[in-house]
Amino acid sequence: MLAASFAIAFPDAGIVGSLAAHFLRAGRKYDGVGKTKDAVAAFQRGLAAAESEPAGPELDATLTQLHEGLADAAVLGGDPELAATHYRAALQLSPHLTDCWCRFANLQFKVGKYQEAIALYLQALKRNSRHWAARANLAQALMATQQYILAKAVLLELNGERPQDARIHFQLGKTRFELNEVELALQSFQQAVTLNPADAESINWIGALRQTMGDSAGAQAAYAEAARIQPLISRPAARSPAEFRLLALYAPFGGNTPTEYLFQDAFYDTDTLALFASRDYDDTLFGGNVQLVINLISDADQTDALLPVAADLVDRFSLPTVNHPRRIGMTTRDAVVRLLEGIPNCRVPNALRLKAGADRSPDALRTMLAFSSPILARPVGTHGGDDFEKFEDHAPLAAFLSQHPDRDCYLTQYIDYRSGDGYFRKYRFIFIDGEILPYHLCIGSDWKLHHISTDMANQPWMQREEEAFLNEPDAVFAAAHHQALQTIRQRVGLEYCGIDCALDACGNLVVFEVNASMLVHARNEDFPYKAPAVSRIKHAFDEMLRRFAKSG
Repeated sequence: MLAASFAIAFPDAGIVGSLAAHFLRAGRKYDGVGKTKDAVAAFQRGLAAAESEPAGPELDATLTQLHEGLADAAVLGGDPELAATHYRAALQLSPHLTDCWCRFANLQFKVGKYQEAIALYLQALKRNSRHWAARANLAQALMATQQYILAKAVLLELNGERPQDARIHFQLGKTRFELNEVELALQSFQQAVTLNPADAESINWIGALRQTMGDSAGAQAAYAEAARIQPLISRPAARSPAEFRLLALYAPFGGNTPTEYLFQDAFYDTDTLALFASRDYDDTLFGGNVQLVINLISDADQTDALLPVAADLVDRFSLPTVNHPRRIGMTTRDAVVRLLEGIPNCRVPNALRLKAGADRSPDALRTMLAFSSPILARPVGTHGGDDFEKFEDHAPLAAFLSQHPDRDCYLTQYIDYRSGDGYFRKYRFIFIDGEILPYHLCIGSDWKLHHISTDMANQPWMQREEEAFLNEPDAVFAAAHHQALQTIRQRVGLEYCGIDCALDACGNLVVFEVNASMLVHARNEDFPYKAPAVSRIKHAFDEMLRRFAKSG
């Protein structure tokens, strides 16, 4: 039967010698002309034929090549489990095959099994310590598992051997950024661009780094150049085959939804389009073979000129969309006050947007402010604790505002949310397509709370309280609070966003901000109990994307 099958496939080939070897040659021939399914079948027939052939070194060599060929063909055919099975079989027979170890590691890396990939790369290097691909790919796997110091050591070694390799400079730049070596990271990306002037990804990184360093002009120029070279940045799914393709809209010089964690181990291909307010975009060039659009432009204050461009483009795509730009435009601090007015058991501090150039004298402030002191002030477009202060009187408030004469500023009513024990507590929930999931709790002695600036890493009781909230938020937030949160979610109308809130002394929900710019990350080494809550958010985000992609 096997011989007949071979004769049909290759009528001009006589069957001489080992039938398994004949099927090995057939599989390779099919593989060479891109007939992957036929190659898989031929290798499998070869393995079946080998069962009836006499044992010996010659058969072992043929079996190794059949397993290895079948594994390689299965990778191309999108069957990682079949490929892994036969890589293992090949390496069990012939553990000296360095390239086979490396290809098996590449497969595990591709499907998101980074620790397994690292172990396999090390096996390859055990056979050949200078193997370039194994070392280069090991560095990427180390980065994927956040082992940046080790990754940097490997990349520096590779860079010393091949200083003209632009990709090594690029990877080194990313690693140095993660290690907070900003100046060195910038140098690495610049060297990558010197070697490859068309490297749009490195140029984008240069723009991002210059932006963090306060060089606005340099950042703008870099972003514009990257978009000119490569308007669309495509990233393949971490696992093959991809379930679908999404288009992500991104503001190169504004606030965006942080996606480092949310897009991690993506099961979808991602095309990212950088938008500029001064350009026109042809939707036919970017919407092909895309099942879903996700708008990452999230800061309505920083990107007010860009949101109409994004909204128009989204409308022309006519695809399922996460976080439509028009909805983002309704999440400025003053707009949220109007949007959430009248919700029972919910207090939303009044907020006034003071235009640049307006009279900021104490008398003018007393006249225009309809709410009493204390007052919180910050320039529009800022987040966290930057340039964010509380004032009990109009005179020091006027002095603060005079430091920002050319910027709009928010003036917000301060609501005391101190708990009965004297500590302040700020809670963050993430809204995901109807779900409300707890993300963290900040506890501190100062009204201006941020998780990273609290003493929670050194206070076990605070950690226990945060863990209890994450595991059972209903023990803290009553049914009336959840109803208020649901109403907020519905009125804001975003599929993905976050809310920072608190509970006042009367048990009311106090809303600080609601937007899509809030960070969710998995780097919680000091707070390992947060992992399940963070994982639930990631899972809900992934399921939301699946539902939207299927709905189109």
